[in-house]
Amino acid sequence: MTTQFADRYPAEARLVRAALLNSFVAFGIGAVFGLIQALHRTDVYRFIESPEYYTVLTGHGVFLVLTFTITFLVGIYQWAVTDSLERGPVDIRFSWFWYGLMSSGTIIVAITIFAGFLEEPPEVFGSTLTADVLYTFYAPLQANPLFYIGLAVYLIGVWLAGFDWFRTWRSWKRDNPGERIPLPTFMVLTTMLMWYLSSIGVVVSVVVFILPWSLGVVESINPLLTRTLFWYFGHMVVYFWLLPAYLLWYTVLPKLSGGRLFSDPLARVVFILFVLLSTPVGVHHQYVDPGIAEGFKFIAMSNTMFLLLPSLLTAFTVVASMEHGARQRGGTGTFNWLRALPWRNPSFTGMALAGLIFAFGGFTGIVNAGMNINYLVHNTLWIPGHIHTQVGTATALTLMAGSYWLVPQLTGNRLVGRQVALFQVVLWFVGIVFMTNAMYRSGLVGVPRRTAEPQYSFEYNVGVGSMGELNAQIVLGGTLLFISAFLFLTLMILTVFNTDSEPVVDGTIPTALSGPEDSPQILDNLRLWFGIGLVLVILAYALPLANIVAQGGPFGQDVPPFPVSIDVVMYLQFGVEYVGALLT
Repeated sequence: MTTQFADRYPAEARLVRAALLNSFVAFGIGAVFGLIQALHRTDVYRFIESPEYYTVLTGHGVFLVLTFTITFLVGIYQWAVTDSLERGPVDIRFSWFWYGLMSSGTIIVAITIFAGFLEEPPEVFGSTLTADVLYTFYAPLQANPLFYIGLAVYLIGVWLAGFDWFRTWRSWKRDNPGERIPLPTFMVLTTMLMWYLSSIGVVVSVVVFILPWSLGVVESINPLLTRTLFWYFGHMVVYFWLLPAYLLWYTVLPKLSGGRLFSDPLARVVFILFVLLSTPVGVHHQYVDPGIAEGFKFIAMSNTMFLLLPSLLTAFTVVASMEHGARQRGGTGTFNWLRALPWRNPSFTGMALAGLIFAFGGFTGIVNAGMNINYLVHNTLWIPGHIHTQVGTATALTLMAGSYWLVPQLTGNRLVGRQVALFQVVLWFVGIVFMTNAMYRSGLVGVPRRTAEPQYSFEYNVGVGSMGELNAQIVLGGTLLFISAFLFLTLMILTVFNTDSEPVVDGTIPTALSGPEDSPQILDNLRLWFGIGLVLVILAYALPLANIVAQGGPFGQDVPPFPVSIDVVMYLQFGVEYVGALLT
């Protein structure tokens, strides 16, 4: 039987290709915006006026952090469910329906963002068609209602995609009673349980509060309530972006290493831990927010530390799988087995380098989670540095490297430019090291984030180097990342049109050394884990949310859209937090 996915499941391959195409378009737009930001805030070259910087910043976040990652997720998850269950969706027309909703939502949101570049944006729903609210989009910043409508449509599409995968699994289960859920499908289903558990917060925030406020149906809003509802969702969504990378690390990376996954049961435990632990911790993003009791912030900090466990289990399992593969390839010695790994394979090297950056980003995440030191770095460039090591590399680089393995199977074409692809993933690694190194160091001395005008002289010494040196690293890293992104998209286009050759990729995923039969059946009890996760969320959020509503009411006390430039807001907030950190 052929091992090419496109030959076995042509209809499903078209759906996956469509999802990946959308994600690649968003990736390209976001990469351009990222380069503009790096050049602008370092004052190297300014394509735009500073007010438009926030349109670019919003687009960079929405297109890369939301659209690229989540749209790629639905594509690779559709591949994983179809491949592991060996069947397509119950009704492919329904699958195209949720894909259509996600595409429509993306287009609507894109219109509101790009309208910000017009000299005179049109009036829609009684307000100017703009959306300079960043990807976090909580009050008091306000976008045009069309922005929130597009978000709602996109989120509904993701909800229906998960429903589609659960329905496919139920159909498989009826035909295979008593069988364990195949690991890739188990990863997909638990990820979606986490999504359903957590996205309730952002749906309530947008549909019940922010959208009516932007339409003028209600006159005011409670900013702390909408911010808390967002972060109830906002930390989970980090893992929603990351878990497609986990899926590739647990399934494809061991195969590329030349061996098999070390432990199927450990992989299942990791995904269950994310269902249980990823949501009740969002308050740790709000350490500097008034109105939330310090006790709940401390609880959120403690719970966040438990999230180290699934990451450490993943590091052990994946590295053990790589070592097994290397020894199967003839590797020997305590560390010499590393030399036997297929470093000339761009898919393997890209994923391995992404995992290395992820480990470093995990250590910086411990800093973010700790209350005392978080006060120092909270509103500084340290945070973008952390985001770019995690989502910008652990996720993005893994997805690019995985595409070099997956796209030939989806198209039936050989990968073009294998050596260039290897150069591309290494270039991304080098670029992210330069850029985040400067961001972390800048953050430690208080350089603010989310502002177009951090005007320091290049000769100004900040204790960890001159601003000129730090800015040079940001520009160099951002430029290398842009070049790497351009190379990746070029190779993808050339591969899609490389119809004169056949792929040489073997698409089969080998069984694990320790299979599902070595784990208790209770691990596959999805209802149990979802129920426990729901209880933990209620325990973590019921009292804080009730207290916020009791203090300010569900719709606040006549809070208008914020009229002040975001530059002024960020500098004032940064000054208060920095002085507070020094005093403590």
